[in-house]
Amino acid sequence: MTLVSLISYIDRNTLAILAPAMLEQLRLSNEEYGYVVSGFSLAYMASNIAWGRWIDRYGLPLAMTAAVAFWTLASVSHVFAIGFVSLFAARFALGFGEGATFPGGLRTAVQTLPPEHRSKGTAVAFSGGALGAIITPLIIKPVFQAYGWRGAFWFTGLIGLAWLLLWQLVSRRPSMQSPAATPQPGERPRLADPRLWAFALIYACGSLPLGFILYYAALYLRSLGLTQIQIAGLLWIPPLGWEIGYFFWGWWMDRSGPSFRGVFSLLTLLSLPLASVPHLPGLVAPLAVMFFSMFITAGFIIGGVAYGRTVLGAQHAGFVGGLSSGAWSALVALVMPLFGRLFDQQLYAASFLLAACFPLAGMAVWLLADRRPPAILGEQNV
Repeated sequence: MTLVSLISYIDRNTLAILAPAMLEQLRLSNEEYGYVVSGFSLAYMASNIAWGRWIDRYGLPLAMTAAVAFWTLASVSHVFAIGFVSLFAARFALGFGEGATFPGGLRTAVQTLPPEHRSKGTAVAFSGGALGAIITPLIIKPVFQAYGWRGAFWFTGLIGLAWLLLWQLVSRRPSMQSPAATPQPGERPRLADPRLWAFALIYACGSLPLGFILYYAALYLRSLGLTQIQIAGLLWIPPLGWEIGYFFWGWWMDRSGPSFRGVFSLLTLLSLPLASVPHLPGLVAPLAVMFFSMFITAGFIIGGVAYGRTVLGAQHAGFVGGLSSGAWSALVALVMPLFGRLFDQQLYAASFLLAACFPLAGMAVWLLADRRPPAILGEQNV
């Protein structure tokens, strides 16, 4: 599951990293690019919840095989993009397939690990996404130099095919197949439960800076005069904070002491420095702040999932994973064109300030929606 989340982020970050070259060749504006990102996010939003349900119902082996096969074909379809419509369609299809990534990872952690290790297990499964964001610039750069951006998407198809072959062996493990290892169905999550919406809001708003940095860091660095090759050589740095954050916050969330309210308050406060990026000189300081921001975002992801698993029940792990990623994708789809418009107008300070304010807004709404005393982290509360 670490590998599949890694591959999913190689697939999606290939566009983010090569955006300057692709937009120039396809003659697209930054705002049109924002709509392409929104197309992915809309499909990802809807399919996360759908795949979460399908994984809970049909099991990990079958559902993940279908999802990765579909998104591998969708990734290759980028090769044939000739303009806005074709690129939007390819991105939309990719988003639909990749919606299985995090529901599958969370379901695997819950299905195969005891309660006291599930946050760490979730961090391991999800960490491939951060690792993919780190290594994509490093592996896509030589592919781009040798074969151009279309060759890069042929490459993403090959690694998807390799994972499918490996999965046919790994998914035969008894813990992945045995009905005894599958949590028994319980009460269906109730849409009227304010904690469900509190969970969706704190996850989506808290991790919004992740999407902003992933999709717009390359364009911001381009505005500073860097070339496409220089950008590809630097964009592994911010996601490294995301990768480290997964393991740190996974360990933290498995501890018995801290409360959700305390952890979310701390994370919200530490999200604010992202607004300073356009005001910092050189490259080292802006990259360091983006690194730190992605480290904090990992805390919202792991903490949000732990909260959702606690209030909705471990037996609905696929749904929890789907709802969290789906809520994030809905917010990304809504605001990415706005960020694109601000970038077209070179309003970089306003863009980074807006991105930094989303965790604060999410925390405020979460405090209102979570109508119960602060919960102690841990599966004993399920």
